[in-house]
Amino acid sequence: MADVKNPKVLATPVNIIVGSHVWVEDPDEAWIDGQVTKITGKDAQIQTTNGKTVTEKLSKIYPKDLEAPPGGVDDMTKLSYLHEPGVLQNLKARYELNEIYTYTGNILIAINPFQRLPHIYDSHMMQQYKGAPFGELSPHVFAVADVAYRAMINELKSNSILVSGESGAGKTETTKMLMRYLAFLGGRVATEGRTVEQQVLESNPVLEAFGNAKTVRNNNSSRFGKFVEIQFDKHGRISGAAIRTYLLERSRVCQVSDPERNYHCFYLLCAAPAEEVEKYKLGKPQSYHYLNQSHCYELVGVSDAHDYLATRRAMDIVGISEKEQEAIFRVVAAILHLGNIVFAKGKEVDSSVPKDDQAKFHLNTTAELLMCDVKALEDALCKRVMVTPEEVIKRSLDPQSATVSRDGLAKTLYSRLFDWLVDKINNSIGQDPNSNFLIGVLDIYGFESFKANSFEQFCINFTNEKLQQHFNQHVFKMEQEEYTKEKINWSYIEFVDNQDVLDLIEKKPGGIVALLDEACMFPKSTHETFANKLYQTFKNHKRFIKPKLSRTDFTIAHYAGDVLYQSDQFLDKNKDYVVPEHQDLLGVSKCPFVAGLFPPLPEETSKSSKFSSIGSRFKLQLQQLMETLNSTEPHYIRCVKPNNQLKPAIFENQNIMQQLRCGGVLEAIRISMAGYPTRKPFFEFINRFGLLCPEALEGNYDEKAACQKILEKAGLEGFQVGLTKIFLRAGQMAELDARRAEVLSSAAKTIQRRIRTHISRRRFLAVRKASVDIQSICRGVLACKLYQNMRRQAAALKIQKHIKRHQARVAYQKLHISALVLQTGLRAMAARREFRSMNLNKNATLLQAWWLCRRAVVYYKKLTRSCIVTQTRWRGRVARRELRKLKMAARETGALKEAKDKLEKNVEELTWRLQLEKRLRTDLEEAKAQEVMKLQNTMQEMQKIIEETNALLAKERETAKKAIEEAPPVIQEKEVLVEDTKKVESLTEEVESLKASLETEKLRADEAEGKYKELQESSEEKRKKLEETEKKVQQLADSMRGLEEKLANIESENKVLRQQAVSIAPNKFLSGRSRSILQRGSESGHLEARAAIVSRVLVT
Repeated sequence: MADVKNPKVLATPVNIIVGSHVWVEDPDEAWIDGQVTKITGKDAQIQTTNGKTVTEKLSKIYPKDLEAPPGGVDDMTKLSYLHEPGVLQNLKARYELNEIYTYTGNILIAINPFQRLPHIYDSHMMQQYKGAPFGELSPHVFAVADVAYRAMINELKSNSILVSGESGAGKTETTKMLMRYLAFLGGRVATEGRTVEQQVLESNPVLEAFGNAKTVRNNNSSRFGKFVEIQFDKHGRISGAAIRTYLLERSRVCQVSDPERNYHCFYLLCAAPAEEVEKYKLGKPQSYHYLNQSHCYELVGVSDAHDYLATRRAMDIVGISEKEQEAIFRVVAAILHLGNIVFAKGKEVDSSVPKDDQAKFHLNTTAELLMCDVKALEDALCKRVMVTPEEVIKRSLDPQSATVSRDGLAKTLYSRLFDWLVDKINNSIGQDPNSNFLIGVLDIYGFESFKANSFEQFCINFTNEKLQQHFNQHVFKMEQEEYTKEKINWSYIEFVDNQDVLDLIEKKPGGIVALLDEACMFPKSTHETFANKLYQTFKNHKRFIKPKLSRTDFTIAHYAGDVLYQSDQFLDKNKDYVVPEHQDLLGVSKCPFVAGLFPPLPEETSKSSKFSSIGSRFKLQLQQLMETLNSTEPHYIRCVKPNNQLKPAIFENQNIMQQLRCGGVLEAIRISMAGYPTRKPFFEFINRFGLLCPEALEGNYDEKAACQKILEKAGLEGFQVGLTKIFLRAGQMAELDARRAEVLSSAAKTIQRRIRTHISRRRFLAVRKASVDIQSICRGVLACKLYQNMRRQAAALKIQKHIKRHQARVAYQKLHISALVLQTGLRAMAARREFRSMNLNKNATLLQAWWLCRRAVVYYKKLTRSCIVTQTRWRGRVARRELRKLKMAARETGALKEAKDKLEKNVEELTWRLQLEKRLRTDLEEAKAQEVMKLQNTMQEMQKIIEETNALLAKERETAKKAIEEAPPVIQEKEVLVEDTKKVESLTEEVESLKASLETEKLRADEAEGKYKELQESSEEKRKKLEETEKKVQQLADSMRGLEEKLANIESENKVLRQQAVSIAPNKFLSGRSRSILQRGSESGHLEARAAIVSRVLVT
């Protein structure tokens, strides 16, 4: 497969505009929807639905499909936008409607409802899904089982159904439903009165008791992989079944992390009835080393005593006899006692003995339960036998090595006990050796990532990496089938692969497992040396990360995310010695059941310890599982736990996203994103985007051609048109939706504008009519009031006029008489006073006239003299200043004229050059045309000569043939042949000479063509230079025009100023000198403005 590619790089840019509805990341809700309110560069401001305003990069937001059904879609490949928030929202919408199943292609996602939904699992529902095409009915676990069964019957090939998910996601319940439906389809083959399906389900309590344990996330987590084979005969009926177990977590027997628990069977046995507890000399779980490493001993809502009895009943149903049950629990009790055997240093060097009486008690009890010799058991734990060619050496073990030996015996005992239970269950169910095909149901633990991750999580995640690769290959295959079915080009599409992680873990000899096995074989190896070895080996590996603040931890970048592993107990948990002393001890046990667990070993390994690691065995079993899966046609069910409270109607977004990532669902989406994630049938695509190209839908149209026209008009690239669907690349659906939104927005605005205009006009007309009516009424009332006031005022004025006239007449008559009397007296007095004053004024006037005349004459003479002096000096000063300014103006005007003359000369010269270049270019083109014509004529003449030569040659040949036919003697024929041969040779020579001349003419033509190309290039260069010259001429002409405009402006200003000076200052007020300056300025044509200024000054 291809290298890993970032789906964000593969996706095309999405058209996000202001007003777009989008999804943005949220720390609490994972994804939250909102609307874009502002876009600044590569950032967008979004108003979320919870009232917050956030700013995020455009590359990290995703468009929201506003036309998605409120209840979601049953197949997420139908989503317009196949991205994380779209998938999460679809699952949430369906979960709220109790639609717990959803497809992603042919992958089923099952969300645990944490409540009973019997109506979707009854026989009526099974009858509906029987034989129904996949995808026709609502998503269901029965549909997956039905597809597997039909594929097995039709294609005659075994199938497998892989059920995965984290603890508590409902894998076991899903497996039960699958087996129920397969039993319904395959008929009911009875074995000892019970169906095969019943026997498989009845074995679950036994396997759960010995293979399940409490983990951080689930109280009943399977710590092994279970592959249930449902075997069918040639008629498609169930003929047998088998349970294959893989990858049992052996290290849990001896090491448990807080707050997890060990396997259920230990706690069930401690809660057994009193007589059972006494028989096995057991106590409370807190008193046993293998159980008290964690402080969790009981489960909320679970009764271990009740489960013990249920497990015993299940053993009875499965077919385990009472004697075998007693032996099984004897072994379980022996393992608990074995864990409490503590060792101390012995008298000899590097030797060990039971530490105290309590340890000896547990040693004796273990030997009693396993029915073996106490001394032999102690020696098997504390000593080793080394066989050399010369002798057999018995070596003592130190307390630490004895503890490792004790834990190894416990893990071996439990592992073989579990294997015996599985074999017993398979024998009880009954396998069909003649079965033609099977359907396997795999129930295995999911990806795990906790705060503290040890060797168990490493192995589990290694398994999930393997299964994820298988899953990716399957999804890739499904994508290929879809593309092939629609006959589209998909050869260039690359998909995701995690082979580099698998090589990091399992590759030989440099993988992590191989290095771990190597470290376990050296006695002095520690977790620190092992970690340092990893750091040195994988320091440049992109999937291996060394933490900065730890010397023993390491991080692996899995497909579901980075996981930090603590290597402190990796070495201890990986060691799994096959100790001959343990084999010899328990192989001769007086208990037949215990002796059966340890059959004799081959002779060559009977006297030596052979190292085998749990990691290597784990890898081998995983390889066998993958071989089994690869031999079948896979189907996938991903189980999801919606919340950690294990309660219904609670949908935790962050939790769901993590599980989808761990389950590979998002990886499948990335694979789809790498190809064509959006697939729309023609009719649906036209219904949604037909408005982008209305002309494609006119008349009777072909749906495929119409879709093609719509996409071409939109300007999209990279899409594919299949037989029934349109395949769009990532981001193209958003582009089309954005354009569709623009069209709809424009149409909506037009409609709104027209409606608002209509409403506003109607409202305006109504308001205007009402206003006119009100105004007319008000004006009428006001007019009436005004008329009454006017009448009153007119009457009052008339009355006042007559009264005032009468009063004024009376007063006037009185005043008139009084005035006449006063006027007579006053006029007489005034006349006498005026006569006296006239005499005085006459005398004073005579005196004043003489004095004022004298003073005025003196003052006038002084003022005249001072004014003449002042004016003379001021006029001289102003004239000198203006003279300097006029000289400077004259110099500037001369420089401008010189520049103008130079530019005119340059323009004339450039114009002459331009004409010359044009004339040369015309001559060159004419010469070139004449040369081409000559060459063409020469070629035509040569062609005619060749044709004439060929015609002559043909005539000569015909003449020779006729001569041969007419001449009877053989000798004459020979002579004719000779003559013809000579003619032919001469003609051939002529042809050769013609060919040679033709070649020379061709060479001349090639040379002429080369010269023509050179002339063309030179003419092109000259043309470019000519264009540049024209540009320069144009620039000079522009500058000339600008200068002429400036000169014209200056001359017009001078004329205006001259006219103003003439109109304001008449010649009579100017002195002789100023008039002469003005005249000289007017004659030269350059001093008019200055003269006007001088005249103004003089006038003032």
